Amino acid sequence: MSVIMRAGQWAREHSTIMLMMIPVIVAGFVIQAFGSSLVVNIYTYFCVSLMMVLGVQVFMGNSGILSWTHVGFVGIGAYVAGILSTSPMVKGMGVPNMYPFLVQLQIPVLPAIAMGGIVAALVAAIIGYPLMRLSDAVGVITLFATLIVFHVIMTQWDNVTNGPRTFFGVPEYTTLTVALLGALLAIAAAYWFRESAIGLKLRASRDDRHAAAATGINVVRARYNAFVISALMAGVAGGVWAHFITSFSPTSFYMSEMFVLLSMLVIGGSGSISGAVVGTTVVTIARELLRQLESTINNAHVLSFQVFGLTELVMAVLMVVVLIWRPGGVVGGQELTWPLFKRTTKEVDNAA
Repeated sequence: MSVIMRAGQWAREHSTIMLMMIPVIVAGFVIQAFGSSLVVNIYTYFCVSLMMVLGVQVFMGNSGILSWTHVGFVGIGAYVAGILSTSPMVKGMGVPNMYPFLVQLQIPVLPAIAMGGIVAALVAAIIGYPLMRLSDAVGVITLFATLIVFHVIMTQWDNVTNGPRTFFGVPEYTTLTVALLGALLAIAAAYWFRESAIGLKLRASRDDRHAAAATGINVVRARYNAFVISALMAGVAGGVWAHFITSFSPTSFYMSEMFVLLSMLVIGGSGSISGAVVGTTVVTIARELLRQLESTINNAHVLSFQVFGLTELVMAVLMVVVLIWRPGGVVGGQELTWPLFKRTTKEVDNAA
């Protein structure tokens, strides 16, 4: 078989990853070339959000367990990358109580972002195993409690995070190109995990935990591996986000931000990478339109009072409607393949 034929066969078998990457790449080049600075910033933020959502999907989408802790790992990656890449002079002014060895420590941005992911993964490796042994409902509650623990630590550990105050001075590094490359790597990583033996075992345990265990699958180990990989992706995404925003506080990694990530994943469909990409696109566009609408209403004084929280309210209603209309999300938990909407042999046989 020639190289061209092998490449064509690979493209047919893995058309999902191409269908996800090509529109993201094309949109990035078009916006970079013709978009305004506002549109460029929105698309950059979309790419960073996509990295975070795909990190959630690796664990939640394949295991079926709601992971509130994910945004905490994003925070760990953001703080680690920010502390390591910020100059000693800025850290000394911005965080007066910071440990001296952290003040003097500075490395280039890319290694700092990588270290953010590694530290997040190490934290997940330390706390993850006992959490993954819990049943589904208890596990969700415990993961929610773990997020609260993360938030308290970030808020109170002022020798590292500056406490509840803003950590500022992070060098601006994340451009549209950097965010785009990060999003493409996240798509590739999520797809690799889905097609790997770990991903297959994890989805089997999601569909029927007892049947999976009966066939010899170590459910706890499969969940644990996914939890650590998800934390690694979250930490890297947090580092990329930190070098785009350049200043943040612990409130950036708590309930409201996790709700946004969950809405992106649930609306698109948590069971597939295609759902994560579609959901992130839909929610990003909807949020920006709602923000513009809210600003227009307030500036035009259409109402006798100021409108606040319209974006969050509409997104919550949209998520409820999608869950009622299509519990599996817009994509329905399936991967988009080429040709689109192709009927499988099984569907044809059933129709016959």
